[in-house]
Amino acid sequence: MSSPVTNFNLPPSSAPGAITPNSSSLPQSRPIVDPLAFDNVRGLGGSLPNDVSREGGPGEDITGNERRRGGAGGRRNVPEDTDAIPRVKDATGEKVMESFQLFLENFTEQIALPDTPGSMNVDGAMPPTAEDSKFYIEQIKAMKEFELTTLYVDFSHLLEREEVLARAIQSQYYRFLPYLRRALQALIRHYEPTYLYTSTSFSTAASASTSTLITREFNIAFYNLPLTAGIRDMRMDKIGQLVSISGTVTRTSEVRPELVSGTFVCENCKFVIRDVEQQFKYTEPILCQNGTCNNRSGWQLNIEQSKFSDWQKVRIQENANEIPTGSMPRSLDVILRAEIVERAKAGDKCTFTGTFIVVPDVSQLGLPGVNAEMMRENRGGRGEGGVASQGVTGLKSLGVRDLQYKTAFLACMVQGADARAGATDVRGDLENGEEDQEAFLNSLTQQEVDELKNMVNSDNIYQRLVSSIAPTVYGHEIVKKGILLQLMGGVHKQTQEGIHLRGDINVCIVGDPSTSKSQFLKYVCGFLPRAVYTSGKASTAAGLTAAVVKDEESGEFTIEAGALMLADNGICAIDEFDKMDIADQVAIHEAMEQQTISIAKAGIQATLNARTSILAAANPIGGRYNRKMSLRANVAMSAPIMSRFDLFFVVLDECNETVDLHIAQHIVNVHRFRDAAIAPEFSTEALQRYIRYARTFSPKLTAAASAVLVEKYRALRQDEGGPGKSNFRITVRQLESMIRLSEAIARANCQNDITPAIVREAYSLLRQSIIHVEQDDINFDEEEDVPNGAPNGHASSHDMEESMDTADAAALDAAESSYQAGTSSAHPYVNGAVQSGGKKKMRITYNRYMEIMNLCVLHLSDVERESGQGVDREELVQWYLEQKEVDFETEEDLEYERELISKALTKLAKDNYLLEIRGDVREGLAPSGEESLESAEGSAGEKVYYVVHPQVDLSDLSSSIAV
Repeated sequence: MSSPVTNFNLPPSSAPGAITPNSSSLPQSRPIVDPLAFDNVRGLGGSLPNDVSREGGPGEDITGNERRRGGAGGRRNVPEDTDAIPRVKDATGEKVMESFQLFLENFTEQIALPDTPGSMNVDGAMPPTAEDSKFYIEQIKAMKEFELTTLYVDFSHLLEREEVLARAIQSQYYRFLPYLRRALQALIRHYEPTYLYTSTSFSTAASASTSTLITREFNIAFYNLPLTAGIRDMRMDKIGQLVSISGTVTRTSEVRPELVSGTFVCENCKFVIRDVEQQFKYTEPILCQNGTCNNRSGWQLNIEQSKFSDWQKVRIQENANEIPTGSMPRSLDVILRAEIVERAKAGDKCTFTGTFIVVPDVSQLGLPGVNAEMMRENRGGRGEGGVASQGVTGLKSLGVRDLQYKTAFLACMVQGADARAGATDVRGDLENGEEDQEAFLNSLTQQEVDELKNMVNSDNIYQRLVSSIAPTVYGHEIVKKGILLQLMGGVHKQTQEGIHLRGDINVCIVGDPSTSKSQFLKYVCGFLPRAVYTSGKASTAAGLTAAVVKDEESGEFTIEAGALMLADNGICAIDEFDKMDIADQVAIHEAMEQQTISIAKAGIQATLNARTSILAAANPIGGRYNRKMSLRANVAMSAPIMSRFDLFFVVLDECNETVDLHIAQHIVNVHRFRDAAIAPEFSTEALQRYIRYARTFSPKLTAAASAVLVEKYRALRQDEGGPGKSNFRITVRQLESMIRLSEAIARANCQNDITPAIVREAYSLLRQSIIHVEQDDINFDEEEDVPNGAPNGHASSHDMEESMDTADAAALDAAESSYQAGTSSAHPYVNGAVQSGGKKKMRITYNRYMEIMNLCVLHLSDVERESGQGVDREELVQWYLEQKEVDFETEEDLEYERELISKALTKLAKDNYLLEIRGDVREGLAPSGEESLESAEGSAGEKVYYVVHPQVDLSDLSSSIAV
């Protein structure tokens, strides 16, 4: 027999003879063999190269001895000789690691072009080879400086320089991921060796022992993959591949520590087993590596020597434009680790890069949240064998029992799904606004910066921006102004007490059907990356704010974001706002003013941010807007909700031949020529860049603008007083609305100071949006023709209006408007049309009627306060004519005004503004029977006195008179 070979430093292929497996002098390092060459692995019927034992050479007796040992004896000695078992080597993985390491080490952003005869004669034509030009080496140095553990690799760089390597990584990403991390560790060991290890010892000694040093966990994040898949495209063939998927984040979990690789201590022999990889659940060693210990279950985790990383699970849902017809949106769990946690928030449209994996379903493995029936079947069952001994029990039971795995997406990178995410989503209301402005300009290309400068320096930019908003909608310039200012927004402020002052602008569009209300909402949702569209009737309070749901795995209650939370730092578009229930409208009171959502249910007390602007669209009561009624009576909204809207736009569908012709031509051209028919001055991308740049400004009020602001607010308060003008109540919120609108207009013009002209523009916009109510003219000729059976003319006409259907009312309104447009009046207040008999019509506007009422009521109240008595009718008429003396040119005008005030006093008494008392007030009132008898007779010689009706609020009247 030949002696065993002692030269163990040589590889197996170069050893002069066979290696004796049961020799006492076993090698201390495992020989590496190729796993694909099965003949080189012992135990599979093969032998190592140059092993001549099967050919009758020197190793014949050794092999014979091994065979004679046989059976269980040989298996008992296997644990003693574990170091002799060769490690399996993934040759392809090692090659990928080397190639990836060379790529990271040598990549430069400059492309090395091949030499040409012309370039050989040029000095300095070769690209620089200095270390500072290497892209990823600089990033590795920055990782140490900023204490980061993730290297971000642009996949387009791989495709550009190493296409074969890129395809290998993309097709078998999960297989090669450990080798890619080892390549990164090798580079860090070479360039930043001190950053490779972290110490777990708390001692202050200068040098830590090697036992307290553990290797840092480094990660690699790929981004810019050429294709992005949807959630429905995730099938079993995608498992292990590097893919990108997009979706909307609907729920995020808290950040928890995840055990990546554990160090376990055997409870029997205290043997330490290091780096036990965790397979998506708590994984313990199978068997103690100590040859004298057969422990399989008693393990203790050494937390100090184990490696943990941050872990977060987010739930994503298909984007609305990716859902097939008739299908429900699908969801997928995404696992985020290390430094990419907390990058995706509820409501974000994100692109996740990673791999599709299969993980154990924890809820099916007997942990919290397990199905009790399944546990009973698996454990109690029919016999000792559990599931395996129960036989076939039907496909339903078999499927439920065997589905103990579920799919998830292991992400290595999170990005905003919309390439325009940086255009308008980022708030510019930072304290360092100038730095933010500079950073935004640096992120643009030179061509985009030049275009932005031209827009800022151009004339009349505000009006040109308005014309570029919603180009598919014809007209509605006022509404487009409001939407532009809503996109600009005001400046967020915070008081010393920590109270936040809202800067977002809320807009409500009220109008007739087919007036492009929903088109405006859809345009805004497509324009902003962070915008949510919802319908009022199909939305509940929990769906708009936030809901408390039970987690499937842990069984704990968690918060699921609603529409307002999903639109945080964006716009929430609510269509059919008037169809919402009153209880659901109350739920968004806090979100509209304080911009927070408070929840106290199921043991969860939280205050969530909802810094969103609300763009609402509502239909009037009855379908069409009734101009004879106030805005409050036309819309089914509560007063608190109405006061929280900064702008109300009333859009009417009026018949106008010229406008109808242009609208019809515009719609036909859009359907005929598509995009060619729409040619806005600024593209959507240019608008987004301009708005993002404009939001970096924080305009402030000047002293002159502040004085104008106070004056305009006082004017608004005065104009809205009186019983006849209670269409919209002006409150302090409207003053704040004017401030926000002024700031938004200043931003649209890229100005840092708010001038008086900007305040006047905001005032006119606010006035046009909230004071859009028309009243019928007062026709005293019709008042005289009212039958005696009706209590007064106002009531009978009101009954007639109620009985009239919508179409008839619209036709009557059109006829009245065309009639008023065709008639002319020389008098500034009276629309007097000459009748056939030559007599003027007694017809005045509603505002003129309110002016007469204010004058008479205030005069009567002053007389009552001084004398305690009423005023005679003739004296009141004479006093009124003296007040209007300067307006009379002829004697006919005087007589006309006398008759007018007489009929106006009669109507004021019918409308309960005045009390008409017959008889001498100083002699006391007559008995009720005699008064009724005399009033029925209508005695002409009796005096009539007027006093103010008790229901009239004099404070409102006094505030409505211009001082």
